[in-house]
Amino acid sequence: MAENKHRGPTLDSFLKEEGVLAEFQAKAIKEVIAWQLSEAMRERKLSKKRLALLMHTSRTQVDRVLDPTDGNVTIETLQRAAAVVGRRVELALI
Repeated sequence: MAENKHRGPTLDSFLKEEGVLAEFQAKAIKEVIAWQLSEAMRERKLSKKRLALLMHTSRTQVDRVLDPTDGNVTIETLQRAAAVVGRRVELALI
């Protein structure tokens, strides 16, 4: 991205220069997905225990899915969680 002459570099260009842009983007994506799943659970009045049961997984795994700071969750697990709350995960390379 181009540098804004009035404010300096963009946040993305700064993070890229520091070598941490991909890490920050991944964390942001996980935070949004965790929040969206939590909101969908709230709307459907689903507890973590019930979500785990419907996903055929453990409550600990559900905690990892819903933890915005835990990036160690597979796409398959996110897809299962999304399906249970009536949503789906979409990925794209851009």
